[in-house]
Amino acid sequence: MPKSKKNVNDQIDLTNPKYYLNRELSWLEFNSKVLHEACDPRTPLLERLKFLAIFCSNLDEFFMVRVAALKQQVEAKVSKLTFDGRTPQQQLDEISFALRPLVTQHNQHFEQVLRPELAKHGVHILDYIDLSEQQRNYLNNYFEEQIFPVITPLAVDRSHPFPYISNLSLNLAVVIKNPETEQEFFARVKVPKVLPRFIPLPSDLSSNRNGKSIVWTGVPLEQAIAHNLEYLFPGMNIQEYHPFRITRDADLELEEDEADDLLLAIEQELRKRRVGGTPVRLELQSQTPEIIRNRLLQDLNLSDSDVYQVEGLLGLRDLMYFLSLPLPELKDQPWRSVVHPRLQVLREPNTGSGLLKLDEGQDIFSVIREKDLLVHHPYQSFSRSVVRFITDSAHDPDVLAIKMTLYRTSGDSPIVDALIAAAENGKQVSVLVELKARFDEENNIYWARRLESVGVHVVYGLVGLKTHSKIVMVVRREKERIRRYVHIGTGNYNPKTARLYTDLGLFSCREDLGADLTDLFNYLTGYSRQKSYRQLLVAPVNMRDRFMNLIYREIENTQKGLSGRIVAKMNSLIDPQIITALYEASRAGVKIDLIVRGTCCLRPGLKNVSENISVISIVGRFLEHSRIFYFYNNGHEEIYFGSADWMPRNLDRRVEAITPIQDSDLAKDLQEILGMMLADNRQAWELQSDGSYIQRRPGDCPEAVSQKILMSMALGSAAIPPNLISPKQNSFSPDS
Repeated sequence: MPKSKKNVNDQIDLTNPKYYLNRELSWLEFNSKVLHEACDPRTPLLERLKFLAIFCSNLDEFFMVRVAALKQQVEAKVSKLTFDGRTPQQQLDEISFALRPLVTQHNQHFEQVLRPELAKHGVHILDYIDLSEQQRNYLNNYFEEQIFPVITPLAVDRSHPFPYISNLSLNLAVVIKNPETEQEFFARVKVPKVLPRFIPLPSDLSSNRNGKSIVWTGVPLEQAIAHNLEYLFPGMNIQEYHPFRITRDADLELEEDEADDLLLAIEQELRKRRVGGTPVRLELQSQTPEIIRNRLLQDLNLSDSDVYQVEGLLGLRDLMYFLSLPLPELKDQPWRSVVHPRLQVLREPNTGSGLLKLDEGQDIFSVIREKDLLVHHPYQSFSRSVVRFITDSAHDPDVLAIKMTLYRTSGDSPIVDALIAAAENGKQVSVLVELKARFDEENNIYWARRLESVGVHVVYGLVGLKTHSKIVMVVRREKERIRRYVHIGTGNYNPKTARLYTDLGLFSCREDLGADLTDLFNYLTGYSRQKSYRQLLVAPVNMRDRFMNLIYREIENTQKGLSGRIVAKMNSLIDPQIITALYEASRAGVKIDLIVRGTCCLRPGLKNVSENISVISIVGRFLEHSRIFYFYNNGHEEIYFGSADWMPRNLDRRVEAITPIQDSDLAKDLQEILGMMLADNRQAWELQSDGSYIQRRPGDCPEAVSQKILMSMALGSAAIPPNLISPKQNSFSPDS
């Protein structure tokens, strides 16, 4: 690996912890941007409710995985410092300090701002005490008929030990008194997840308020239960009740080397997850008495630092319920992906006989043969490109084999249906199903078994590695030759998330990519230990070294008096080796722009270290998920995209695939996407050297919202704002 000149990096230690941001605290900064979208009045009201729910859901997973891991390290007396210089206990302390104001803001904003705003638009989330007598009578009957049969109250005393409380469950801590003996008892009532969290009242009981029409009126389920506790404890006096919610460690502990059958081993671990691991967080309402709080802490073996108190309702991830209300004026305008222009010529296939019937020259393969095809989701249709490619391949009589990786897919996946059809049509079908995709393990086990049942060759991945690459290869007989068609993407083969995540996919029949994917699939399914690839950057084989060489090439060019430029877009930037190389590049004079949606451990703007590095994060209606990497290369520009972030797990512990883009027009398209992101002045946040973010404001300039512009461009109606430099006309050269 080439080294930069000594005069660039002497007298400074770029591995010093002070030059790195903490991973966990950086993630909290990302989630605070999600909360900002919920608080921003420019965001439509129901979308603000959605962002509140996402903030809560994100935090749940953060505690189940990240906080749980830190607590395990503390319990194991791990004192090793992270590369930013913190111990596990220091990280837990700083997480607690940084998070508590966000939790308070989150709940207060719902109770004090969004709840009243919803009422103004006819959506009344009422408290039980505010109901009329008629409304209470209805809910009492509803409780008797719908709720009471489902609930099981659990007493806690010498003969009834404290019950197991499942992960993310909402519960009521109830204090009851025997009127004859005056003895008090403690009980727990679980709010059942099988029932809707919010109970709507019938329209005839939802009278107009202030002359305005009512869209929805109802109460939280736990309040309907709380005000009918006498049904659960007849003959007892209800003294008080207090909602609480707990979070448990939910990461799988899997010893792959010792597992004879990976599928069975993961199934066993999933059964443990359903029960849940060690508690890591207790959520309470702020008015919960000290005696109840201490009782729960003692029985759950938690400390005061694990308690998060809120004003109002717990578990606001359930606010997603209200996104289904018929209030389009309070939501983002609906978006329907458009068909890529080059795919609009395809005729609808007739697969009734099990074989594809299309006129010559009208199939998707002929389109790919013309030249490489790049699709950008959700702006361009996933179903009419990726799903069409796999479905057509399943029914095409000339297709001999289909190979693909499945990391996550939807519950009603048309892709899995197509693979099953392909096997039934006599094609050779091989699928690597990654059973270790976190929180999708059970779903993937189901698909693996279904695929195996029809004769698909299913592989479960490599020991010690997750297969995160997004690749498909179709082998097709054409006249006297065999041709390989490939799809390489940045996102999962999941039609549902393809409507919400921004992702890229390349279709090609280039021989070098086909040969590389052949070698990669042999690596995944057999005993191949391929060490070199023609075009692909493959982790953990050559990707880290290739990226480091690309960065150092920019350094060398700059040291020769030439221009150096790097632009990279990803989900997370954590890898210390990559960050150190970027610091070296900045010190050498390379201009670097990074678009990092989530966690970023690099500190931009540090004198003599990262003055030439800027970092932005974009948070909008779509989740930015694509990974793109641009290197100026002294005017011989190179651009890549694929499945990997710059994280140790992606570069060292996962199978990833990143492809170069050789078609100059497609390369310009990717540069244009990057250019729009860098020019975004509404949803872009600029990372400061202290780890905080400042949101950009349009000021006197026209508002440039990259996602909106890309939607307009997909519709063919975009006019790029004058302040947005299009790289199709202006490259990323530092001299532009």
